[in-house]
Amino acid sequence: MRDESAAVKAVIGQVAPPRICVNPRYDVAIILHDLRGGGAERAMLRLAIGMMQAGRGVALVLVQAKGAYLDDIPQGIALFDLGGTSVLASIGRISRWIKDHQPAALLSALTHVNLAVITAARLARFKGRIIVSERNQISQKAGAAKSLRERITYGLTPMLYSRADGVIAVSDGVAQDLIRFARLPEGKVHYVHNPVYDERILAQAAQLSPHRWLERRGGVIPVIIAVGRLEYQKDFATLIRAFCAVRAVRPSRLIIFGEGADRAGLEAQIAASPYAQDIDLPGFCDNPFAAMARADLQVLSSRWEGFPNVLVEGMSCGAPVVATDCPSGPREILAGGKYGRLVPVGDHDALTSAMLAALDDGGASEIAAERAKLFSIANSTDKYLAILAV
Repeated sequence: MRDESAAVKAVIGQVAPPRICVNPRYDVAIILHDLRGGGAERAMLRLAIGMMQAGRGVALVLVQAKGAYLDDIPQGIALFDLGGTSVLASIGRISRWIKDHQPAALLSALTHVNLAVITAARLARFKGRIIVSERNQISQKAGAAKSLRERITYGLTPMLYSRADGVIAVSDGVAQDLIRFARLPEGKVHYVHNPVYDERILAQAAQLSPHRWLERRGGVIPVIIAVGRLEYQKDFATLIRAFCAVRAVRPSRLIIFGEGADRAGLEAQIAASPYAQDIDLPGFCDNPFAAMARADLQVLSSRWEGFPNVLVEGMSCGAPVVATDCPSGPREILAGGKYGRLVPVGDHDALTSAMLAALDDGGASEIAAERAKLFSIANSTDKYLAILAV
C-alpha cells in the first residue's frame, strides 16, 4: 500500500479542514470520495493533470484522502482532505468547502458522488458551473441495485441530474442510456471518451514484470490476462470457462488481476477445473501496464461497461485485445471490431474462438497501439475544459 501519511498529503497540496487555503480561486474543483484503485479515479486524476498542464488551477477535493493513486498527484494540484467517511454524511463538508473556496467550476464522478455534489453546491448557493460525469451504463447499475441506498440513489438521479449544468458520459452508448434513464434533454448530456493514452504509460510498461509468468512476451507458453474488479459485471466466470476450452487445445495460462466480492466463487470454479495450475488470481496490481506490455493477449469479458479504460490501456501497451460487445464502449474503442475482436456477452464458445484466433494473429498489437493514441489525455482534457467553460 502506498504511503498515505499527513506528511505526504502536505507535500502534494493543501489539507483541509482546518488548513486555510492561500491560493487564488481555482478554475476547477474535482470532487471524489477517494483515490482507490479504480478506473474512474484513475481517469479523473489524469484529467486533473491534463488541466494543470493546460494552465488551469486545479483542486482535488477528497472526502477521504486515501487510495492507491494518492501519491501520483503532482505538486501543481492542490489536495484537500475533507476528513469525512461516507459521501452522504459529507454533504455538509463538501458544501462548506465550495462556499469557502468558490471555484469557477465543479466536476465530479460516480453517481452517488455526483448527487452529493449537486446537493452540496445548491446548499452553498454556488453560482459556477456544475458538471458531473457518468462512467457506466446507469440503467444496468440501477437494475442490479440491491440495497435500499442504491435504489434511492438511482431513483433520485433524474431529478438531481436535471439541476446540473451538464452531464458528461464516457461514451456515446452511456450518453444515450443516460438520456433515456434520467429523462434528460440531449443538449444537457455530452460524451467525451476517457483520457487514457499517455506516454508515461509506456514508461510504466517498461518496468519489472508483476508476475512470474510474464517475464517476457512470446514465451513458450502464451499468457492471457484480464484486469478488473472481481465482480458480477466483469463476468470472469465466462472468461475462465472459455480459457479452459482454449487450454484444452493448446498450452496457455490465464492471469486475472483484481480484487472483489466474487473471489471465493471464482476460486471455487478454478479449483474444479482441470487446469487450475494454469490460472492465477494474484489480486490488485499496482502497475498493470507492465503486465499488459508482456501479455500475449488481453481479454475484457464484461457484461456491461461505460468506457473500459483497461481496454485502451492494454492497446497502448501493445497487447492484442478481445472484448465482449457489451453496452457500452468496446464497440466504439475497437471501431466495430477493426482493432480487436468483439464477441457476444456471455458467449463462452465465441470467446474461446476469438481468443484462439487472436493468439495466432501476430500483427494485431501494432494496429491496436496506434488506435489507442486517439484516446489521449490532451484530447479529453480539451473537451472537458470546453464543457466546463474555464
